[in-house]
Amino acid sequence: MATFICGESQSLYRPPYIDGENYGYWKTRMTIFIQALNYNLWDIIMDGPNIPTTIVDYKGVPKLKNEYTIFDKQNFQLNARAMHVFYCALGPNEFNRIHSCLSAKEIWDKLKSTHEGTNQVKDSRIDMLIHEYK
Repeated sequence: MATFICGESQSLYRPPYIDGENYGYWKTRMTIFIQALNYNLWDIIMDGPNIPTTIVDYKGVPKLKNEYTIFDKQNFQLNARAMHVFYCALGPNEFNRIHSCLSAKEIWDKLKSTHEGTNQVKDSRIDMLIHEYK
């Protein structure tokens, strides 16, 4: 009798799960999942939510909550939805890394720098590999 081992499903409705392993694989799947869900979510993750401002004395100042437009509220809603997708996709250890983040962009950037490193770390790794190759 054959035994089948069920892994993570390839659901259209549940985001890909990460517990800290195979970040590159997860990142690719998560990117496509979010874009397919709502491309505006992807824009919020890449660009961050816009903080609503108004002009006072030729300077942009944050709006008061009671001054928010429907567009401003939709922007915050998109950020909250994107953050929710991340919360549903992360295991406990990954969640503990990002639980204090205030935006989906901040979550994405934190996960990326944690698993891929900063550009400086990447450059050091490349230099080390080139040195080892020679």
